[in-house]
Amino acid sequence: MKINATTNRPLTAEAISPRAESALAQAYGAGGAGSTGSGSSQVALSSASRKLLALQDGANDINVERVAAIREAIASGQLKIDTSRIADGLIASARDLLK
Repeated sequence: MKINATTNRPLTAEAISPRAESALAQAYGAGGAGSTGSGSSQVALSSASRKLLALQDGANDINVERVAAIREAIASGQLKIDTSRIADGLIASARDLLK
């Protein structure tokens, strides 16, 4: 597995192409039947979607210091993998899923 510095950026109005915006407007009936697609469209987000967008900022997704430490341990050959701990975690996950 490769760990790199790329992050997923949230979808913003600037990221939507005019063609995609026009298709969305047609799909959701914005602008009425006589709309030519040259006007601007507005979208109202629900509170749940606003919360999801707020979670996508990525500020707390990755512990950069921990990733750097693991990357250094892998490079130096000092990373020790505890297979019994991994197995115990998998078994615990399976038990939770079966409940």
